[in-house]
Amino acid sequence: MSQSNRNPGPQVLQVTASGRYAGSVTRTLAEHFVTTLRRHHPEARLHERDVANGLPFVDADWIGANFTPAEQRSAAQRAILAESDALVRELMEARIIVIAAPVYNFSIPASLKAWIDLVARAGLTFRYSDQGPVGLLTGKKAYVVLASGGTPIGSDIDFASGYLRHVLGFIGIDDVTLIAADRLGQQAGDAVDSAEHQIAQAVAALAQAA
Repeated sequence: MSQSNRNPGPQVLQVTASGRYAGSVTRTLAEHFVTTLRRHHPEARLHERDVANGLPFVDADWIGANFTPAEQRSAAQRAILAESDALVRELMEARIIVIAAPVYNFSIPASLKAWIDLVARAGLTFRYSDQGPVGLLTGKKAYVVLASGGTPIGSDIDFASGYLRHVLGFIGIDDVTLIAADRLGQQAGDAVDSAEHQIAQAVAALAQAA
């Protein structure tokens, strides 16, 4: 089969949020995930979105622009929404989403919350119905890579994993796999080894389902 006739590989969106670069466990594990995935899907196309340097927060001008019908928006309003539009487009185009997030103070980094606020948009990634909100980004698979210093993932003091699972489901991405390297302060090596094993299992399952 010629290159031009081959089906393109899955589009992968990698979202990283750690404020650390050197020595970041979530960044290292996300790279490991993508590398492992590409062994099974060498044709996979990767788009990286690093939110650690910050994104605009939702403010009055953004809200006004967002709730103005698209055909009625001014040039200034379109400019205000341009970055949000780009983030939404990345999500729409991706079939596989890898979100790598450290647990900061029992929850997610503010930069990742800003990303969520910019992609959760009525009419684009979800809509309201008589039965309540309906997510529009269906048919996607998400992997959430989490690392914590002391917070056990899945415990009563973990406000990161449940929130991320919920908000992804809210926009239609309900096939979510959590990969945790938690309590690094007590079990650093074991936690990373466990996360790498989880990644191997997750990618093997994805390859088998393909």
